[in-house]
Amino acid sequence: MAAAVATAPGTLGSLHAGGVRLVAACSARLCQGLRLPGSLAGRRVGPAIWAQSWVPAAGGPAPRRGYSSEVKTEDELRVRHLEDENRGIVVLGINRAYGKNSLSKNLIKMLSKAVDALKSDKKVRTIIIRSEVPGIFCAGADLKERAKMSSSEVGPFVSKIRAVINDIANLPVPTIAAIDGLALGGGLELALACDIRVAASSAKMGLVETKLAIIPGGGGTQRLPRAIGMSLAKELIFSARVLDGQEAKAVGLISHVLEQNQEGDAAYRKALDLAREFLPQGPVAVRVAKLAINQGMEVGSLMLEFTIPTKDRLEGLLAFKEKRPPRYKGE
Repeated sequence: MAAAVATAPGTLGSLHAGGVRLVAACSARLCQGLRLPGSLAGRRVGPAIWAQSWVPAAGGPAPRRGYSSEVKTEDELRVRHLEDENRGIVVLGINRAYGKNSLSKNLIKMLSKAVDALKSDKKVRTIIIRSEVPGIFCAGADLKERAKMSSSEVGPFVSKIRAVINDIANLPVPTIAAIDGLALGGGLELALACDIRVAASSAKMGLVETKLAIIPGGGGTQRLPRAIGMSLAKELIFSARVLDGQEAKAVGLISHVLEQNQEGDAAYRKALDLAREFLPQGPVAVRVAKLAINQGMEVGSLMLEFTIPTKDRLEGLLAFKEKRPPRYKGE
């Protein structure tokens, strides 16, 4: 797609040759599915991928407005494509209570399948990762399952977990982790792969792998230092320390901390509020802004030009002139 965009009139082809190479190299992942002049239409998500409802756990809150057909209660990952005023928000709900939402082969397979569908769906504007099990976000890798693996199986499985977490980090739209409970090891690495993290004050989180004589294998040794600084990240990893929500907010690990509510979904509700703030903004601009921030200031100045030929930019100017809300189409 990068080549198609680079040669299309009025898009990246208007940049000087060096800028084209730089932008094309770093935007190939993020801009997949972005519909601009000369680009290819993104792959549509089939009905088998989208589970369009939420069935609450026993004793949990009733389903909210905007959900449709039922999903099987045994599904370990529930993918909800929200509707009505929340259209464009997708919720990945981990639902593996009997394993404390630990990362099993099946759950990783389901996450991989869902992420593959999401990354090329142009209708997706923000993704929230949450738990549908009270008190748990994700307890990390399924150690009971791993204990049954041969030594030759462990390496490839860890690589698969790392690949899925990296794919989540590389999704082209904003991602929010709603941490309403325990997030340890790979569970925190999953949250670290998201752009924004919010948590309940009662949540517990930490990279605790050194307790098991191993190290974080899903990108935590890179992403935690980026989030809170190298020295403090080393301290937390060396000690396998677990932080609550207030402590995590104090060190910059999360953006918002909330007192937990009776339903046990305070972080999710905050994540939904944030996602709603993103919806009115230009879809192309948000995607390009994410890329520019992730790749650094030099790319950022070049990526501004990527938004100039879009219909959304012209719509934004017209809406400002006419003093009305913009009607962006992601084009």
